[in-house]
Amino acid sequence: MADLLRTPRWLAELAAAMPAGTGYLLLLIVAVGVALIAHRLFFRLLTIVVPRSGKGFRTEVFRRVRGPLRLAFILIALRAVAPELAVDEGASAIIGRVLQLGVIGLIGWIAVTVLRSLADVSRRRYRIDVDDNLVARKHRTQLMLLQRVGIGLVVVVTVAAMLMTFPSVRQYGVSLFASAGVAGIVIGFAAQSILANLIAGIQIALTQPIRIEDAVVVENEWGWVEEISATYVVIRLWDWRRLVLPISYFIEKPFQNWTRETAGIIGTVIWQVDYAMSFARMREKLDEFLKQSRLWDGKVGVLQMIETTERTVTIRALMSAPNSPTAWDLRCEIREKMLVWMQEECPEGLPRLRNDVTATVRAPDGPATGVDGQEPLIPKAPDRMGVRQ
Repeated sequence: MADLLRTPRWLAELAAAMPAGTGYLLLLIVAVGVALIAHRLFFRLLTIVVPRSGKGFRTEVFRRVRGPLRLAFILIALRAVAPELAVDEGASAIIGRVLQLGVIGLIGWIAVTVLRSLADVSRRRYRIDVDDNLVARKHRTQLMLLQRVGIGLVVVVTVAAMLMTFPSVRQYGVSLFASAGVAGIVIGFAAQSILANLIAGIQIALTQPIRIEDAVVVENEWGWVEEISATYVVIRLWDWRRLVLPISYFIEKPFQNWTRETAGIIGTVIWQVDYAMSFARMREKLDEFLKQSRLWDGKVGVLQMIETTERTVTIRALMSAPNSPTAWDLRCEIREKMLVWMQEECPEGLPRLRNDVTATVRAPDGPATGVDGQEPLIPKAPDRMGVRQ
């Protein structure tokens, strides 16, 4: 490999025989020309070796990595002619080191581009803007977490490879590995929360207690999972606020996930009605309102009496919807329609306050008494006429 990165002897002698500026220019032109030709031949070979798929992955990857690969080939070619361009060995070493670092950085860039292309192409296959999007949300959550973990690993490996090109850093790395026990303990205590979040991210990617666009209740707030990163989760609340939580929260603390298995959900509406309400008519109107609504999925529609008090009866209606936002709109619609119906056609069902008033009866020669001999509601006032104070 080292021989391939050296300038051919005949080219070096030809450039040395020319004036200094002309020889350098010739080496640069030849290096760039050979790099571009090699780049074109490399892509021709890839189109033959890599089969075309119907998912568009090959086209997407080739389109994104063509530019970085072209630059990488040019840097490799310049690295080969760098010793001939430098005036002394010190300058040659500096130029070679810079070009080497550039090649390593470009390789990391290409790896990140391939990961992003794979994730983007895979995301196109799973749409979450449909009613039954459980499988799509599952795969999108895995793709998002694995993509970010993979990119993080590529960045760490790339930076480590660049640092290891320096002899002093390489020697320090060897000594650090020799004392890995103490260093591991120190780093573990210093980065405990960061490591906990990273491990929690990998655990969520595998077990998936939450997914993208899951409807959740967290910290007494209701919303949808908008973003899952390697260290935090963003919840989009119903009023468009954003609640940001560490990803370890969803491993360590309880929360409600309304769409864990399916996007469908059952909503409830509660009314307080009078004892005179006709519950049969109320059930008929509920069925009628649900069948008229475009928000109802036709699965659940139930009216139940769940509580009685000394004044009212508590009625609960259960209704299903394809997702939580639709369930909320359906609940509001049914609640309003039922109240309007009670006001217009069944006012006796509205809650009312009753008073039972007992009449007062005065006997001909006796004290005032209530009905059936009960004490009167208002006792007889004492006759104070003629009484001196």
